[in-house]
Amino acid sequence: MKTILVDAIGALVIEGEGVFKEMHDLLETFPNRKIVLTGAKYEHFKKLGLEGVPYEVFTLEHDPEKTDPEYFKIMLKQFDISNNDVIYFEHNPDAIKSAEAAGIKTYYYDSSRKDLEELLAFLNTNL
Repeated sequence: MKTILVDAIGALVIEGEGVFKEMHDLLETFPNRKIVLTGAKYEHFKKLGLEGVPYEVFTLEHDPEKTDPEYFKIMLKQFDISNNDVIYFEHNPDAIKSAEAAGIKTYYYDSSRKDLEELLAFLNTNL
């Protein structure tokens, strides 16, 4: 069963507000493991609203950034999963390019539109 890699700030977490309830509800309809990806420093989790995230959170504290394919290679190695065993949605086009360079199937999530129907279609098609 594939793991869903979830963008933190700009997708699952609305900065200053916390977890985007409707997205969380959508993700809960899938039995798959979810890992939330961020570059945030642990000391900023509370301020950014990451401390209430209901899934595992992975960060390298900006070293490297998600815009570097090495971020994803390290994450895959740490969780002992293959790039073929994950799918990822992300709001930052540069991070998407980085994840794709690491061989990860990705979806651009437009954080201004918050189109959960398109996200659902991506998840249903790729899981």
